[in-house]
Formats: sequence, C-alpha cells, structure tokens
Amino acid sequence: MPFSFPAEDRSRRAAYTQNSLDRMSAEREDADFVAAVRNDAHARVIVAVGDKLVLDRTTHTILMPAERAQALGADLGEALFLGLVGWAASPQLRGAVAGRPAVLAAPSSMAPEQLEAAGLALVDLRTLALEAAVPAEELGAAAEARAVFNWHQSHRHCSRCGSATTMSSAGFRRDCPSCGAQHFPRTDPVVIMAIVRDDRILLGRQARFPPGMYSCLAGFVEPGETIEDAVRRETWEEAGIRVGRVGYHSSQPWPFPNSLMLGCFGEAETGEIVADLTELEDCRWFDRPAAKAMFAETHPEAITAPKPLAIAHHLLKTFIETA
Repeated sequence: MPFSFPAEDRSRRAAYTQNSLDRMSAEREDADFVAAVRNDAHARVIVAVGDKLVLDRTTHTILMPAERAQALGADLGEALFLGLVGWAASPQLRGAVAGRPAVLAAPSSMAPEQLEAAGLALVDLRTLALEAAVPAEELGAAAEARAVFNWHQSHRHCSRCGSATTMSSAGFRRDCPSCGAQHFPRTDPVVIMAIVRDDRILLGRQARFPPGMYSCLAGFVEPGETIEDAVRRETWEEAGIRVGRVGYHSSQPWPFPNSLMLGCFGEAETGEIVADLTELEDCRWFDRPAAKAMFAETHPEAITAPKPLAIAHHLLKTFIETA
C-alpha cells in the first residue's frame, strides 16, 4: 500500500512561506563564489532601512537592480547572499551559478525623505503581507532577509568571551576573532495550536491583540521537548486544558524576530478553562457558527479572526471547513 501524502502543501497558505531561491549553502564558505555573487551586475537586492524595506510601488517589487541598490546607499560588499533565482539543471551543476542571478539583502542608512523623493516607499514586513504589495516569492525572500538581519543586530558580541564578532559565510555566520567561536543564525520553534473538543475550538486573546481579535494559543518549544509535548504543556499552562492526541498541520516562518511557527491540532481531554490571566486577557470555547461569524466579521460581540497572513487564520479555517 503506497504511503499517503497530503493533497497540498498547506504551509503555502500563509504569508512568508514561498521562497524558491536556491540558497547554495555549501558555497557560502567559498570566498570567490561569495565575491562573484556580490559583484553580479544582474543581482537583485532587498534594501533595508532599519526594520523596513524599500518598495517600488510602481513595479510592485522590493528587488532592486544592483546598480540602483548601490545608489540607495546599500553596501553590496557586505550584503547577505540569500540565494540564486531558479534551480540548477542537474545535480552535477548544483554548485554552479549557470547564469542564474543572485538575490542579496543589504542595509542602507539613506534618509526616508531621500527615498520618497526617489519615488520609493519604506514598508514593514507585516504591511507588505497585509497589502499583498509584492509577489509571494519576494515576500518569502524578505522574511529570510529580515530574520538574518534581526539575528545580526542582536549577536554583535561573542556569547563565549564577549568580544566583538565579524560577519562571514555570506552573512550566515559570525566569527569571534578572539576565541575562534563560530555563531550561526538561530530559529526559535513555536507551537501554535487549534485545540478542539466536542465540535468547539479553544481561542484566547492577549492584551496586545487588535481590539476584538481572538487567536490560537501559542508558545515556544523548550529544550528536550517534542512538538506534541509543547502543545500539551502550553495549553495546560495557559488554559488549564489537558490535551491528548496532537497532529501537525503546517508551518510558517515568522521573522518577528526569528521564529518558526509549527501549526498543530490538539484534542482536548478536559473542557473547563482555567486561564492564566498573566498571559491571556480572555480564553474561551467557540463553536463552528461562532467561528464562521468571526471570519465574516458578524459576531455579535464584534469578535474577529486573525488575518490571512497568519497561520492561526488557516488553522481556524481548517476547523470551520472540517465537519
């Protein structure tokens, strides 16, 4: 009997999940290769100013030609190498550039007024997704860049000896010249779970949420913990609900600052909520009609669902559509 796979890649439903760049991770240690892609006249560059990205609203792109990126103050000699556009024609050519343009990311210190005078806009990553301002593939590359930039900003010094570190490996490592330690970008796994019981789903809200919005519970996976046990522990800690069976649904890069959201469904074994009010402002069960009203923004209490950019939206939608 053949193995049964899901009919679709459900992770593609959420924002930041489409990124088909060939990352060429093995070539990042090759100084000649890195120099070549950084000097590629056909390269496209994501230019960042602080935590925002430069957007050309006329062409709906954040990928600037290399020459234009340099004119905007981007130093391509220190740019992150995100990958090459397209995949090699065969495994034998996987280490070759083979005419594929590079995609880079580099910071700029240019003033916002200068960018606006050049007909460009500065837009944060969430807004890019909410407005669908760029193609999904560009949004995925932007999430890769934003996560690595976030890591560099918070790891300027060696965690072993405290000395200042330097960027290497095309931006995917920092080296300590004092003690020789190597530091790599971190990704923090976070479980986000739709807990169901008797045709109801458990949702909560935090004070920082937009008014009226409820979402799935979530929390970081701890050392030595499985995804399933993290779902059970976080649900117990935040809502006092015991969870039995857990199933994986989909995942989503979440570069705010460096997370990977692991979407799951969990089966509640108990129903009485005892919410941790230091974590949550409220927590309650919703049946399918109430969940549908949240989506339609017709709930009598003006309760709304997370936006489609978030994996929580798609977990809730799956619950609604699964009888």
